[in-house]
Amino acid sequence: MTDRSGEIANAGGPVRHVPVMLNEVLAALEPGPGSVIVDGTFGAGGYSAAIAATGASVVAIDRDPDAIRNGAAVVELSGGRITLKQGRFSALDEIAIACGHEQVDGVVLDVGVSSMQIDEAERGFSFQKDGPLDMRMEQAGPTAADVVNKAAQNDLIRIIGILGEEKQASRIARAIVDRRGAMPFTRTLDLATLIEKVIGRKPGDRIHPATRTFQALRIFVNRELEELAEALCAAERILKAGGRLVVVSFHSLEDRIVKRFMGERSKSGGGSRHMPQAAGEAASFDQPGKAMIAASDNEAVENPRARSAKLRMAVRLAGPARKGGIESVSLPRLANLSQFAQTGGAGHVSHA
Repeated sequence: MTDRSGEIANAGGPVRHVPVMLNEVLAALEPGPGSVIVDGTFGAGGYSAAIAATGASVVAIDRDPDAIRNGAAVVELSGGRITLKQGRFSALDEIAIACGHEQVDGVVLDVGVSSMQIDEAERGFSFQKDGPLDMRMEQAGPTAADVVNKAAQNDLIRIIGILGEEKQASRIARAIVDRRGAMPFTRTLDLATLIEKVIGRKPGDRIHPATRTFQALRIFVNRELEELAEALCAAERILKAGGRLVVVSFHSLEDRIVKRFMGERSKSGGGSRHMPQAAGEAASFDQPGKAMIAASDNEAVENPRARSAKLRMAVRLAGPARKGGIESVSLPRLANLSQFAQTGGAGHVSHA
């Protein structure tokens, strides 16, 4: 779901983009003939194609209908080793079971937004291209425009401040509320321009002033943190003993969730200050080797979007899955996304 730029020359056929840390992911997963791997973030098929090239079977999942349509060629070139399903990776265990796999040997998640989604102005993810203020990965449900035009000022402050880690969240939220009464926001550049006026931009600034606000809206609209936490629990349920969970994340909010989950469920974790391990409850994962691997300097130079990539891996132990769910990772409490759903009206963006 994050960056997949370039072409894979020897991974079971051509795909549009190279996934970040591909070699490290394959080394962590150890796929091969007879193994079954769930790729919860198919995107352009980079991971799935490379995994299938080892002889493994892949259950590939993506919530974006465009990824499903565009993935047909990768599936065909896999020789029957890739099964591609539309759905959320929070239900990856249910999807794998529906595909005939009660347990699997590995789960890989590449968390974030894909470069294809960013590159398409009509998807509304980018503040650098004018398009509808959408940001929905599934192309269904409330849009970013719905949230911007309907959320209470305090809710906007929390969304932008927590999910975007934006220090100027209060000023931005106040400016949005002041402006939307006269003219609702419907376009990406309209919102980006307002944010730039509020924050200002110094010559030489590498990060656009709207970056963190757009990140926050995207994460909120797609429930990305909740989906990630639920996907980790689903992986715990479906992985067999010795199975491997591999997650590549790109910013601190995602990595913090993965780190807490693996630590809380592992031998080394022993519980956390957020959710102490219940007495006598066996660890469900082990974390062998280095806790976190960053993208190499060479990859970061060749692909700037890999600069913040972090890989974490854990191996499933034989004990049962923990009873505790996503509460163990301490997700932030924000407004309920469903309250912004509407059938039309100001700020709503739909795709026929």
